[in-house]
Amino acid sequence: MCFPCIARRTSGKNGETALFFGLSGTGKTTLSADPERLLIGDDEHGWSPTGIFNFEGGCYAKCIKLSKENEPQIWNAIRFGSVLENVTLDPETHVPDYNDDSKTENTRCAYPVDYIEGAVIPGIGGHPKNVIFLTADAFGVLPPISKLSKDQAMYHFLSGYTAKVAGTEAGVKEPQPNFSTCFGSPFMPLRPKVYAEMLGRRMDEHGTQCWLVNTGWFGGPYGVGSRMKLPYTRAMVNAAIEGKLNDVEFEIDPAFGLTVPKSVPGVPEEFLRARDAWEDNAAYDKSAADLAARFAKNFEKFDAPANIRAAGPGPRK
Repeated sequence: MCFPCIARRTSGKNGETALFFGLSGTGKTTLSADPERLLIGDDEHGWSPTGIFNFEGGCYAKCIKLSKENEPQIWNAIRFGSVLENVTLDPETHVPDYNDDSKTENTRCAYPVDYIEGAVIPGIGGHPKNVIFLTADAFGVLPPISKLSKDQAMYHFLSGYTAKVAGTEAGVKEPQPNFSTCFGSPFMPLRPKVYAEMLGRRMDEHGTQCWLVNTGWFGGPYGVGSRMKLPYTRAMVNAAIEGKLNDVEFEIDPAFGLTVPKSVPGVPEEFLRARDAWEDNAAYDKSAADLAARFAKNFEKFDAPANIRAAGPGPRK
């Protein structure tokens, strides 16, 4: 049976694969377009009994504040044959100004997947060893990276939490907390429980590890903290995919019960503990409790067994 998903799929140069889930604005295109990995697809994949396959064949990247330094593969893919949307051009030179948001922050470029150097054609691959859920947490309380148990993976897959960020939808001027079942509710024709159980079976069958990566705010909520630094997020994702976290020490985040690495190669330790980054720890505790309550309220609608419900945010007994 095909497992539909809204995801980015990449293959490491060692042949192992990774699958990204996340809503618009969480960093799927940016993080999957990496010189150290081969891109199988940018969006819309299936996970069948024989592996992953892409059924789109193109890429649709956000261009706002695009730079060659931070996103070289996307930068180089924008050439003759690609289509810019809402991007301002110099009236004389026709050079794009990717920092201009006068029309909208939702500036985009569409291009064939083979415009990415090293793209895998045809877009098929084996079963992913790592699944990465991307969330842009506007509260600034989720850890930058967490290792999920199977029950936690199913819980967070059903929840599909992120923040709608400016430029992803009309009228959104600042991030708004948002839950979208399976990180793509409008595209899921079956009951959510079916997809969560399917994910759990795939993880068991193929020894897949699931991670939750926060690409949102750190050191405070939107307006106080700042977005996670892209190089650090890349380093965390690469470390997870390459097995560099297999032997590091982990600790349990007290607010959400998530398993957080104490160290990640290339990332300062102070960027791994969300609570410690806040100047006011009491304010963090209040905001974390607020987000945990939102998770619980949203999860009331799901027909899920007790072990999955118990895997939600909150201190572990």
